[in-house]
Amino acid sequence: MTDLSEGYSDIAIDHFEHPRNVGAMDEATVVGSSENPASGASLELYFKLDEQGIVDRVTFMAHGCAAAIVAGSVSTELLKGRQLDKGITRDELAEALDGLPPSRKHAYRLVTDAVQDAAASVT
Repeated sequence: MTDLSEGYSDIAIDHFEHPRNVGAMDEATVVGSSENPASGASLELYFKLDEQGIVDRVTFMAHGCAAAIVAGSVSTELLKGRQLDKGITRDELAEALDGLPPSRKHAYRLVTDAVQDAAASVT
């Protein structure tokens, strides 16, 4: 079991223990993925977009570490209702999670890269 007591905020722990919007989505309009070869962590974001490219629904699948699960979970809450091509920033993720431990900040990049990957697939 991962020990989250050191360095993770209560918000991050809650997202790890109760991840939101987890799972693949069959009706996804587009899927974005990213990975961190150094850590072995990976993330897939599944987006259901409306006609204007607004995120109507988003789910995630994460593998590799607690931080990837936490970042994937919170990103689904932040991205709903947004224009996909506007993306999300590391600062937004950090603020929503009240930060991550320094050695786990790669999880922010997993999210931003997956969003960029999905946005690049939409034409």
